[in-house]
Amino acid sequence: MTADHEAEPVARWLAGLGLHAVVLPYPVAPEGATGPLHPAPLDAAAAAVRWVRAGGTGLDVDAGRVGVLGFSAGGHLAATLSTVEDAGARPDATVLCYPVVSLVAEPHVGSVDALLGTGADADARAALSADRRVTAATPPAFVWHTADDDAVPVSHAVRYAQALWAVGVPAELHVYPTGRHGLGLATDDVHVARWADACAAWLTQLGWRAPDA
Repeated sequence: MTADHEAEPVARWLAGLGLHAVVLPYPVAPEGATGPLHPAPLDAAAAAVRWVRAGGTGLDVDAGRVGVLGFSAGGHLAATLSTVEDAGARPDATVLCYPVVSLVAEPHVGSVDALLGTGADADARAALSADRRVTAATPPAFVWHTADDDAVPVSHAVRYAQALWAVGVPAELHVYPTGRHGLGLATDDVHVARWADACAAWLTQLGWRAPDA
């Protein structure tokens, strides 16, 4: 499933930072599906990046500064897109919010079943674990999670950041001590809501925003 509070409100927040934002309604598994959904979401996300880079939005887009942001299972999509070999489809920066990352270690079973179908073998799971796909070409990332997330373990966020650090790619990781899964902009949690300010500062440090923006 996708969540409305993780879509348009987030795009509006990014627009408030002076960035263009596009919401992608990517394919999800229909209720009761048992067959694999992959690679439909990844294909849709890759096509969206190419479309944005090619000027499809009609906005004044810098083709060398196209980022991707995703929450939870959407975070897995964003992370996986960030590790594709096709440079034209690979974003230049990644923001992951309580992401699903590994389909092997402490996996989110619902994501595994939706993407690969029930009974997927270990090799298929490993091939779609974003932390195992990271290379030196993977873009820098801002990653946040809450330590007591009871839906997707915080180890997923840590694994992705560690994988980036291991190949010399910058990553900023924020782990908040408590907070339910699915917080989005976390407007009802003052402490966790600080992730948005931290992310804005990261984008400034990345050179995507003016220092006084």
